[in-house]
Amino acid sequence: MLEHLITILVPNIAHILELIGVFIIIYSALKAFGRYALRFFKFTDETIKIEFSQALAMALEFKLGAEILKTLVIRTIDELIILASIVILRAALTLIIHWEIESDSKRANHFKELKEKVVNKNEVDEKNL
Repeated sequence: MLEHLITILVPNIAHILELIGVFIIIYSALKAFGRYALRFFKFTDETIKIEFSQALAMALEFKLGAEILKTLVIRTIDELIILASIVILRAALTLIIHWEIESDSKRANHFKELKEKVVNKNEVDEKNL
């Protein structure tokens, strides 16, 4: 009885999680494209890239959750191998995206600090004149 319920519910829940991941990717891609289009495709704003990367990481988390749920209904070793390889690939992509977010955030913060120093220096120079 419980096994039958699991074999019916788990694939449907996994499909819903995967669909949520797809919607997150589509929404965030359209949002990032819209923001770049409003700036006439000047790629100087790092925050758009960081936000898009964060959305991709979130979408991958939903898709990874779906794959973990699918482990409940594995019947053969071939299914296990395929599922394990998908989980490994998605986990690796998530780690790479998190690393990219981290490095982009550091670079954006460094650029912001340099910009603030220049603005502050210009304000001091104007006061001295």
